[in-house]
Amino acid sequence: MLPSPSLIPNREALSKELLAGVVVALGIIPEAIAFSIVAGVDPQVGLFGSICILIVVALLGGRPGMVSACTAGVALLMGGLMQSHGLAYLLAASILAGCFQILWGQLRLAEQMRFVPRAVTVGFVNAIGVLIFMAQLPQLGIGSMGGETIPSLAATGQDISWPWVWALVALGLLIIYQLPRLTKLVPSTLVAILVISGLAEWWQLPIPRVGDLGQLPSSLPTFQIPEVFGSWSTWGIILPTALAISFVGLLQSFLTANVVEDMLDQEADYEAEARAQGIANITAGLFGGMAGAGMIGQSVINLESGGRYRLSTLTAGVGLLILVISLSTWLARIPMAALVAVMVMVSISTVNWDSFLKARLVPKSDTAVMLLTLALALVTRNLAIAVVVGVALAGILFSRKVAKVISVSACLLGEDHLYYTVKGQLFFVSTVYFLAGFKQHVHPGRITIDMAQAHVWDQSGMRALDQVIRKLQQSGSKVELLNLNKESLNLFDRISESDNFVIGARCDLPLSTKPANP
Repeated sequence: MLPSPSLIPNREALSKELLAGVVVALGIIPEAIAFSIVAGVDPQVGLFGSICILIVVALLGGRPGMVSACTAGVALLMGGLMQSHGLAYLLAASILAGCFQILWGQLRLAEQMRFVPRAVTVGFVNAIGVLIFMAQLPQLGIGSMGGETIPSLAATGQDISWPWVWALVALGLLIIYQLPRLTKLVPSTLVAILVISGLAEWWQLPIPRVGDLGQLPSSLPTFQIPEVFGSWSTWGIILPTALAISFVGLLQSFLTANVVEDMLDQEADYEAEARAQGIANITAGLFGGMAGAGMIGQSVINLESGGRYRLSTLTAGVGLLILVISLSTWLARIPMAALVAVMVMVSISTVNWDSFLKARLVPKSDTAVMLLTLALALVTRNLAIAVVVGVALAGILFSRKVAKVISVSACLLGEDHLYYTVKGQLFFVSTVYFLAGFKQHVHPGRITIDMAQAHVWDQSGMRALDQVIRKLQQSGSKVELLNLNKESLNLFDRISESDNFVIGARCDLPLSTKPANP
């Protein structure tokens, strides 16, 4: 039974919906800013994108109560394009990605992404966690920021005090993990940000601030179509990134929807979710924001806070807009150490640690697929490529397992009659085992092949059957083919090149001779 699409719940749930929306809005602020940094854009780009996505998905999404905004998985795909071509191309890619997602929804292709093997999704999620952590290293003085003077310290000539940064990150992690043991009334991430910001202001610590990394919102977002759409060369530049965003974004959204389904025991409309996500990303790009997807963590927080209807996510979007416009000056003073602590927590919670700790308990093929997906994502920094290759490897390994279930047995029914029984699925990977079953050195005058317990799935399987018949005929045997099911028989009639053999429906029925090909 699908959840109610109502925007306004009953009076009893109204207060819970509003409270849940406010809690989500407060939790998204640090994450949206942090994901902006991962993508290499100003914080306002992530905040504007989150606002637009929250509001649009709240109104049109296929899973009320599910939170969508800017995410790490999508942000990781944007850094290269942003660094090489700039913000205009990034916004254009977000818009084009939204168009693709609407197309996937209309073609009903989006729901097929739900069937990505678990080993691939685990590798995908693990890669996101590792890449998020790696993106924080420059903020810890490991990489490009080491030894640099930042804008907020330029007037005093001070350099960044990295020991203070490390100490504040450690304090932030302590608060994030220990505060929930005392109370869950307020997000521990928000408390960590407030405490670290207060200490940094009180002691005037020489550390990086959010305002040092780019512009924060000071007014409402404005509608603007990226000018780069006027050039044909733009399409070739943004197409790979847009396709990757559309694919990874939907995969993250469907993973989030699965989590929400499990918590509420209610189904979601995945095609509607794909279309809503597409419209949301188009809207975000047109209002100066980056693309996003479903957020598992914030969706869980929303549900645990009482959010069940669309009002909770709509409240989060509107509340986030009010907060960032009214508090932009304060947001600019937030130490980056606070956001690094938040993102380290996100990276740790994102990684599926059981996939490593319990690797011995799962099939080796699943572990291999997970590790390959993870390794490719870390090497290429492209989650879409890693998922595609992971799915391909999973398919190959599964096909090898299925290929071995086919069997061919033979018995003599007389001195001059050999009877073969085929059991299992005959398709491109099982043809080797199928052909091996007919390597007999005895060639009697009559050979029967019984396919009652077999099914031919594709051209490769049918070609293998055809090859066996022709080889047996060349050895001087009269071949009888029995009990092909309807689908296999139709395929055989279209593809087979063999002639002058007998096809029968059942052993005890008269046999009819297949006419020779002209």
